[in-house]
Amino acid sequence: MKREIIITSDGSSTIHLPEWDEQYHSKYGAIQEAKHVFIKSGLSLFSNKNISILEIGFGTGLNSFITFLEAPKFNLEVDYVGVEAYPVAPEEIKKLNYVSELDAITFENTFDQMHQQQWEIKKEIATNFTLTKRKQFFNEINDENSFDLIYFDAFGARVQPELWTESIFKKMFNALNIGGILVTYSAKGSVRRAMQSVGFVVERLPGPPGKREMLRATK
Repeated sequence: MKREIIITSDGSSTIHLPEWDEQYHSKYGAIQEAKHVFIKSGLSLFSNKNISILEIGFGTGLNSFITFLEAPKFNLEVDYVGVEAYPVAPEEIKKLNYVSELDAITFENTFDQMHQQQWEIKKEIATNFTLTKRKQFFNEINDENSFDLIYFDAFGARVQPELWTESIFKKMFNALNIGGILVTYSAKGSVRRAMQSVGFVVERLPGPPGKREMLRATK
């Protein structure tokens, strides 16, 4: 499938799949979306503790990198697990402008390290941040009571409806600790109902630029 790097409305880049007319991040702003959905609506609810995060769709590494940058503001020690079935190619990573757009040149090596890290190995990225990348399909996830926060950032239900089903959200529910939270950019009614059917308490929240609403689910 053809892939191309495009610039989104906030100046940050993403990967566009013309055949699907789908992007890895919102065309209205990749960084804005990540900060709104995953940091403001998820990470910022935690402070002064150790937390475990599961990301569904490691992709370009944008969400993990922003979490690394934001975690010290909330005095968090983060154990981060990113799941990805189809890793982004190194030549594509080099074309992404997240380090400069986040004014994070000091941590350019950290961003590179995240992508160069071997799969299936936990590594200390910094004293407050460990990263494990798992190369697996989402339906193979069988963690139980292991995470405080899930970033659900799969491709949209329009192109991959099988990733937004009751069976997948049951796995997400099982993977979370009691009181754990899942956040996603999606606000589809079918997604909300699938979450509720497996036991989640679901909230509709204001969405990032370009989207009216998003969902947050609590176990």
